[in-house]
Amino acid sequence: MTRAGIPPATTGNQSFLLKRIQPALSGLMDGSLSTLAPIFAVMLATHHPLTAFYTGAATALGAGVSMAFSEGLSDTGDLTGRGRPVLRGAITGGGTFAGGIFHTLPFLIPGYSAAITVAISVVAVELLTLAWLRHKFFQTSFARSFLAVAVGGAIIASLSGVLGVLAAG
Repeated sequence: MTRAGIPPATTGNQSFLLKRIQPALSGLMDGSLSTLAPIFAVMLATHHPLTAFYTGAATALGAGVSMAFSEGLSDTGDLTGRGRPVLRGAITGGGTFAGGIFHTLPFLIPGYSAAITVAISVVAVELLTLAWLRHKFFQTSFARSFLAVAVGGAIIASLSGVLGVLAAG
């Protein structure tokens, strides 16, 4: 067993990581990070949580479908051994939708301050979860994984914040 409690790489384990875990983690990371910008920009521009919710839901749905098609059509799996494209696409698309919808749900809270506070808390939990998943399945340092996803999240949040403030201005 390795330090993360995962057996050393074996053909079966590598196949599972390549065909299931990597597409799921890719989708979760994409959904968690890429959907931040439109949701938070709209929220900061309008101060209307329900508008941000619809923006987030549309973004999570669109990103999920886009990633599903992108992953499913990227290769047949025959040459790369990455598995069946439809299943891989469904896993990636589902992960992308899940990653985007969780921090969208707090915008069902009608109050601006409460909604944005809860959403920021959800994003923090998402980033911790992503770092833990990378640590568990890919044996990366938890601190290094958290730093990587947090820096990406901070860049996206900063850019969307600036756009939201400019739009409100």
